[in-house]
Amino acid sequence: MSKIAVIGSNMVDLITYIDRMPAQGETLEAPGFALGCGGKGANQAVAAAKLGADVLMLTKVGDDMFADNTLANFQRFGIDTRYVQRVPGVSSGVAPIFVQADSHNSILIVKGANAHLVPADIDAAAQALRECSLIVLQLEINVDTAYHAIEFGRAHNIPVLLNPAPALSGLSREHLAHLDFLVPNESELALITGQVVDSPASAHKAAQTLVADGIRHVIVTLGQQGALYVGEEGEFQIPGLSVAARDTTGAGDAFIGCFIHHWSRDRDIRAAMTQAVAYSACSVTGLGTQTSYPDATAFAEFQRQLGA
Repeated sequence: MSKIAVIGSNMVDLITYIDRMPAQGETLEAPGFALGCGGKGANQAVAAAKLGADVLMLTKVGDDMFADNTLANFQRFGIDTRYVQRVPGVSSGVAPIFVQADSHNSILIVKGANAHLVPADIDAAAQALRECSLIVLQLEINVDTAYHAIEFGRAHNIPVLLNPAPALSGLSREHLAHLDFLVPNESELALITGQVVDSPASAHKAAQTLVADGIRHVIVTLGQQGALYVGEEGEFQIPGLSVAARDTTGAGDAFIGCFIHHWSRDRDIRAAMTQAVAYSACSVTGLGTQTSYPDATAFAEFQRQLGA
């Protein structure tokens, strides 16, 4: 099986379960807390690895108590950590997450060492990257590093997938046009295109403009409504699955991790999206980010029980 390169962030998730957000100056008691490994890049890498993918991770960790835990977590799932480097005198990235009783969440991110992942790090890993069949990116790292990785993939004929999250205005349409896959959610799609995106129909229209710009495949995640595809293989929507959600944190990363695993095996976009919608649905029935991602056996059981 070919190797997938994930170039992106890692974070320490500081998850507080709350009944409601406190008002300014107010102190509330929260019913629960959990500490876990997260970050969009790490989440996507772990989800893919849990399903059996061969993953190479490029990221930076800090000079603190969280770094060893992050490295051990990658290695526990068999992820190649040759290019996970420590940054002296800098904190690891952290993400305070507040999860309400209705499963919705609010997240802050502190990039920390992730901000020190630079274009030169892509070049330093060039030999290993050339052996990969897919490069996966997000935007919790410097955008110039993401652009450099896109151009590296283009130069070496390696497909590149960008998850433009967290949402960032002013992205270079020239660089985006060189992508094989763009996988935004509705709000990210709206920010990139400048269009109102509030339904599958409006998402379809906005995605068409990006395909017209040159992106080969646009996949829009629609939460409970599944996912929409617009691109070289036509236009279609994979419907969502009805589940009892407990925590939606990391659901988008679960989708991408599952998608890249299945697509890298057989290049079937529709089949990979179908699996990814189900995997994302499974993830929201658990708590946390990576802790809610099932391995291949647990995922197969979830699908059997749901008839998916």
